[in-house]
Amino acid sequence: MTPLTSHDESIVKLLAGHEEILRMVEQAFPVKVFARGSSLMISGDNEELIKRLENLLTQFAELALNGQKLSSAEIRYGLNQIGLGESVNLKSLYDEVVCVSNRGKPIRPYTNGQKDYTCAIRDNDVTFAIGPAGTGKTYLAVAQAVAFLKSAKVSRIVLVRPVVEAGERLGYLPGDLMDKVEPYLRPLYDAFYDLLPTEKFNRYFEKGIIELAPLAYMRGRTLNDCFIILDEAQNTTPEQMKMFLTRLGFGSKAVVTGDITQVDLPSSKESGLKLVQKILNDIPGIAFVRLSNRDVVRHEIVQRIVRAYEEYDQRGKTPELD
Repeated sequence: MTPLTSHDESIVKLLAGHEEILRMVEQAFPVKVFARGSSLMISGDNEELIKRLENLLTQFAELALNGQKLSSAEIRYGLNQIGLGESVNLKSLYDEVVCVSNRGKPIRPYTNGQKDYTCAIRDNDVTFAIGPAGTGKTYLAVAQAVAFLKSAKVSRIVLVRPVVEAGERLGYLPGDLMDKVEPYLRPLYDAFYDLLPTEKFNRYFEKGIIELAPLAYMRGRTLNDCFIILDEAQNTTPEQMKMFLTRLGFGSKAVVTGDITQVDLPSSKESGLKLVQKILNDIPGIAFVRLSNRDVVRHEIVQRIVRAYEEYDQRGKTPELD
């Protein structure tokens, strides 16, 4: 049995009061954790694992002492990294604040993959974020766009989505153009309502500072001083992807997000998001960030679902033995 040592005894005391974290550790690893008074003891057969857990638990406690409220997603991420034998530096994630929500909550990456994503957006003209549902592709792009708008690095935000999905076409839907487009753009609305007061968002929208547009209406435009987000890009054709990328004007940034495992295009059409990785992979100023189930920060069940589908797809690529 190994005691968890710390330069500050109060850290151990604080952690001993967070029993939910200790139970998650025991569920994830073959160890037992005991909190007694000001001491925390970890028992197990793998000394290297115990050392990594000691380091992680100390990081949890130090963050809590500094007033950070740990979420279950952050705790799971730390434990998952330990299980993979990888290092964890939670403080570096907490220091990477993208912007502040309208409720005063700091918006920041929860995983190393998400941190790579936010850094790529800042450092490149065009960033592609490819990964499964729940990895923060859209939300972090919108958060970064709001941060750029607030700091006057751009004058407008343009949100774009393909609007032909799962066999439905705009012409078949009731209402005017905005009535038809609005359901496709709803996830982007949801992100904005979390980051901006409703009145400010509506004012920005009315003045054209925030624009929501179907991909088909981007042809012929040149967008200067804009932060442009193309969401659900797996449902673009190669021609549409090329058309979108060539709309980029001076002083603008573009972020393209999508999940290549959820393509809704007819089987006869290739996804522009799949093809563009082969064409632009080595172009300076363009970054590709590939997120995985490790970066899922929704409910834990979402991470399990994503992992199960990945395993199923992998089995499908492996010939079955008789």
